[in-house]
Amino acid sequence: MKNILLVEDDLTYSRIIQNFLEKNNFKVFSCTKLIDVDYIIKNNDIHLVITDFRLPDGTGLQVLKQVKVLNNGVEVILITNYSDIRIAVKAMKMGAFEYITKPINPDELLHTVQEALHADKVKLSKDPVSKPIAPDEYIIGKSAASKKLEEHINIVAPTELSVIVLGETGTGKEFISKRIHEKSNRSNSPFIAIDCGALSKELAGSELFGHVKGAFTGAMDNRTGHFESAKGGTIFLDEIGNLEYDIQIKLLRAIQERKIRKIGGTQEIGIDVRIIAATNEELIDQAGDGTFREDLYHRLNEFSLTALPLRERREDLMFFANQFLSGSNLRLNKNIQSFSPEVEEVFLQYPWPGNLRELKNIIRRAVLLTQKDTIELDVIPNELIAPAKTEIKEDVEELKVDLASQEKQLIEKALLENKFNKSKTAKTLGIDRKTLYNKMGKYGLD
Repeated sequence: MKNILLVEDDLTYSRIIQNFLEKNNFKVFSCTKLIDVDYIIKNNDIHLVITDFRLPDGTGLQVLKQVKVLNNGVEVILITNYSDIRIAVKAMKMGAFEYITKPINPDELLHTVQEALHADKVKLSKDPVSKPIAPDEYIIGKSAASKKLEEHINIVAPTELSVIVLGETGTGKEFISKRIHEKSNRSNSPFIAIDCGALSKELAGSELFGHVKGAFTGAMDNRTGHFESAKGGTIFLDEIGNLEYDIQIKLLRAIQERKIRKIGGTQEIGIDVRIIAATNEELIDQAGDGTFREDLYHRLNEFSLTALPLRERREDLMFFANQFLSGSNLRLNKNIQSFSPEVEEVFLQYPWPGNLRELKNIIRRAVLLTQKDTIELDVIPNELIAPAKTEIKEDVEELKVDLASQEKQLIEKALLENKFNKSKTAKTLGIDRKTLYNKMGKYGLD
C-alpha cells in the first residue's frame, strides 16, 4: 500500500479526497499547514504529496520546495484554482509532477496519482536529477515560425556549436534540444538532460563532474558525473540560469579546456560532449547584474533558438491539439475522434499561459472524461470558456495602485524641484492648477 500526504486546509474538501483515495487502497496522511509537512515526511514513508496551493501559513510552492529538499524522489501534485494557472506552470518548472484544478474530478485525480506513483517507481534506480527522455514524437508544426525553427535546427544540428534554447515554460525547449541531438553526428551517443533547478548547491559539482571516495561526508564511493557519462553525446542543461556561481566557473573551465576534475580528485579527465542549454530567463540580463557569468553566456551562446509561445503560433494550435488527442487516445486506450467547433473556438481564444504543456494536459483530461466520439465543452475547464473575472479584476486593481503610486511620486518630485510653487509645478507637469490641487488632496500632499 502506497502512502500519500494530503496538505489541504479545507477540512471538508480534505476529508472527501482522503476517503476517495483510501477507498482506492492508498493510505493517506493529512495536515492543514506547511509547518506540519516536515515532521510527517521525516517520520513516515511517504510516496506522494498532494497539496493545495493556498495554505494558512504558506503556499503549495513552498510545500513542493520543502518536499524536494527532504526527498527529491517524492512526486508532488498541486491542487489549484484555474485563476492560479501561472502558479501551476511555475510549479511544473520547479519539479511538480502535475497540477489539477478545482473542482477535482475523481477519475482525473486517481489517474494522475497512479501516474505519479508509477513515475516514482521508474525513478528509484535512476539519478533523481536527470530527466528521463520520453519517446514522444517531435511535432514540427505548420506555421511559418515552426518551419523556420525546424530550418534552423537542421542548420545547427550537424555542427559542434553550443546552443541556447530560449522560451517560456512549456514551449518544448527540451524537445527542441533532443531534436538537435537526434539530427547531429552524436545521435548514437547519450543525450543526458539535467534540470539545473533541481541541483542542490552542495552536490551540484558532484552530479555534473563526479567525485572521488572520501571527497566529502557521505562520499562512500567514486562517482562518475554527467559530463563523463555523456561521452560522445550531448549534455542538455535545462534552466541553466539556476546554476550557482561557483558551478558556473567550473562549467566555463570544462567548456574552455575540454577537461574536468572530479570533486576531491587530482586527475584531469578529458570530455567529449556537446552542450545545449535552455532557459526562460534573459541570461544576458543576469550577466549584467552579476548573477550569471557573461563569459560563460558567450561560450554557450554560439547559436540560439527561440521556442515561441503558443499564443504566437495560432496556426499551429489545432494541429498540436489533434496530435495530443491521438497521443492521449493511445495512452488512455480511447478512440475520441475530434473536437467540437465550440471547443475549437475556445481553444483559439484562450491565451495558453502554460503553452504546449498546458494544452497537452487539458486535452489528456478531456479525453479521460469524454464518453463520446467528440470532445465537447462540458469536459473543458470553465475557466477556459469564461476566463476568471476575479483574476482580471485583481490585475486591474494592482495596475491602478501602481499608477497612482507613480503619479504621487512624480507630483512630490515636481513640488520639491519647484520649491512648492504650485503654478510652476502645474506647468512642469503639464496640468492646470485646479487639477494639481485635486491630485494633491487625493494623495495627501496639500
